[in-house]
Amino acid sequence: MLVLKGLIIYNLGYIAYQDLKSREVYWFLFLSLIILMGLQHYLQVLPIHFINAILINLVIIFIIIALQYIYTIIKIKRPFFKEVFGLGDALFFVSMAIAFPTITFNILFAFSLFFSLSIWLIFKNKSFHQNPPLAGYMAIFLLLIFIGSWSTHIINLYLI
Repeated sequence: MLVLKGLIIYNLGYIAYQDLKSREVYWFLFLSLIILMGLQHYLQVLPIHFINAILINLVIIFIIIALQYIYTIIKIKRPFFKEVFGLGDALFFVSMAIAFPTITFNILFAFSLFFSLSIWLIFKNKSFHQNPPLAGYMAIFLLLIFIGSWSTHIINLYLI
């Protein structure tokens, strides 16, 4: 279990580093993160709860991305996956959807977006890019949540 947690921390850190540095993250990092965090979730809950949570979370992610797409087409009028929303961001959303039970996912997803927005508003003047490194900021948020949760044992993220 300690090795699994270490690999998750390493993966999140490397995703954050690559996204912040060059806005390009190796695809296999997202795949391995999905597998590692999915395994962590699976080991913590009953299989039926695991499947139900993943299905509900993926529907939520699909609705959010669909609404973003519609808004982009109507209001922003720019290519969605080229300029507005990266494929890595979508893969990170999926990794979060697979990683947590539904209520925990909703809470962490919302707060990771608030965290990302806050950090972007602070540092956007120093950035060379127009769009925030969303997957990188969300990875930093999850990294902090996991380290805090696993080191203090105050709350079990899989019991919420």
